[in-house]
Amino acid sequence: MSEATPAEQAEGPTRVTRSSRAGRNLPAAIGVGVGLALVIIASLAFRREAFLAVLVVAIWVGAWEMRRAVRQAGMDVPFVPVVVGAVSMLLSAYFRGPEALILTFGLTCVGVLVWRVADGLDKAMNDIAGALLVVLYPCFLGGFASLLLAADDGHLRIVFFILVTTFSDIGGYAFGVLFGKHPMAPSLSPKKSWEGFGGSVLTCALVGAVSIVLLLDGTWWQGAVIGVVVAGAATVGDLIESSIKRDLGIKDMGALLPGHGGIMDRLDSLVLCVPVVWALLLWALP
Repeated sequence: MSEATPAEQAEGPTRVTRSSRAGRNLPAAIGVGVGLALVIIASLAFRREAFLAVLVVAIWVGAWEMRRAVRQAGMDVPFVPVVVGAVSMLLSAYFRGPEALILTFGLTCVGVLVWRVADGLDKAMNDIAGALLVVLYPCFLGGFASLLLAADDGHLRIVFFILVTTFSDIGGYAFGVLFGKHPMAPSLSPKKSWEGFGGSVLTCALVGAVSIVLLLDGTWWQGAVIGVVVAGAATVGDLIESSIKRDLGIKDMGALLPGHGGIMDRLDSLVLCVPVVWALLLWALP
């Protein structure tokens, strides 16, 4: 297994402790969040393919962070087949639909296997397991964002998805700080509380009900249902990444985004929610 370079170690998973009650630098987090929102809005307003490019870059960086993170567990992920597969999944999903996404996912898994075995069998299974984790999370799951974008009103579906998922985090944060007393999963995420989860559900339901009417001409109750389901999926996504980071002994996946950590620290709930939103919007607005 190759050792991380000094630059990678400096930019890699961080163990820095956040300063606020909810575990983050709030002013920095707000500033970065606004900047990311502006990038997304500008790309969607200019051309949908511009957002697709932003998505490809985000998933690529997220996969890079995951690769560095799993090195903590002794897994050396072959990055070339992973990144080629990630780009292929995102582009094929946008241009050719869900069948192409599944096909490229399978081909990427085969490519990882062949690439790693060709490099020798020593610790091959360990490295392949880490690579397949990265291929699935975030690469394959991120492909559903391409499927959302490919619809005729895809830019509006992306906005709906981002609004509902982002307000899960905002509602959970606000209610957790103000009312949080009962930890949800103290061994995984000590700051996450049942009160915060209730805030996530309430906020997502309200945002979903309003935004599906204004953006997609749907019915308010369908938006509320989607919001409730998304709140649950987003919370599960947060806990999954918290579990991964706890097993690896790291605080954040990276340090690229001040107040947030790495790209994967922002993508955790998004990549788990996007297949859910894609499927539910097919039900609500086929």
